[in-house]
Amino acid sequence: MACVALLGILLIHAPKEMTQGQADCDQVRVSGKLPGRIVKFYVKEGDYVHKGDTLVAISSKLADATLYKAKSAQRAAQAASQKVDKGTRTEIKQSTGHIVEQAKAAEDIAKKTYDRMENLYQQGVVTQQRRDEAKAAYDAASAAVRTAQSNAQLAQNGSQAEDKSAAKSMEDVARGTVMEVESVLEDQVLVAPCDGEVSEIYPHVGELVSMGTPIMSISQLDDMWVSFNVREDKLSQMPMDTLINVTIPALNNKKTKLQVYYIHDMGSYAVWNATKAYGQYDSKTFEVKAKPVTPIADFRPGMSVLLDER
Repeated sequence: MACVALLGILLIHAPKEMTQGQADCDQVRVSGKLPGRIVKFYVKEGDYVHKGDTLVAISSKLADATLYKAKSAQRAAQAASQKVDKGTRTEIKQSTGHIVEQAKAAEDIAKKTYDRMENLYQQGVVTQQRRDEAKAAYDAASAAVRTAQSNAQLAQNGSQAEDKSAAKSMEDVARGTVMEVESVLEDQVLVAPCDGEVSEIYPHVGELVSMGTPIMSISQLDDMWVSFNVREDKLSQMPMDTLINVTIPALNNKKTKLQVYYIHDMGSYAVWNATKAYGQYDSKTFEVKAKPVTPIADFRPGMSVLLDER
């Protein structure tokens, strides 16, 4: 009887199984597109920042040189495009006009010579060969006039549409390259993407960082939650959308309410294995998340939260 009584006392005073969770929040990692060297930090760990606040300055001589080259290429492409759009130089247009005038003058002389030879041939003064030579000279002069006129027309029209289109495309490519480099260089100074507390800074001043390397993390303390790992036989205490009572030891055992908003199976790796005694089964574990109903002062990620048993 004494043994039975002792066992009863132990069962009565045995500690209850406690459901414990941990406070957490979103962590935003700040990184940039610019590979370079850390020049200066404008914040330190523990500082509270607002969206748009300046965080860090990065220097990259390679990116600066790339931008210089890109702008030089853009200026060259713009000059080439303007040259094509402007067309043939005025001096060349004037020169082709003079050539047309000279060709017409030569044609006029050749025609007069041919007409004279034709009259003399009809009178029997010159041979047919002389007349034919004058006719050939006149035909050649007429052909020279047509060629000169065609060249003058080309000079007046300027470049072909295909040349103008190609020059415009090259200018667009150069402009796009400059915009791309300038976009990267915008990350020479990184700003806060959100409100929050700077929880960790990874590199030091003077260190090199590559593109996309996290430079610091910002904790969004305004959106805290608590995560519990709960066996499925305990889920009835924490149904979706219900209010649960909890205790926060780090805040002098402060009692508060949380609202459950997320329940998810943690998978087979988190199965609690029973002893396979009669009536027992392998129980799965679920992740349950709950948010404070009202803001909790000094509540921080990592704090333990204890579920008050009903």
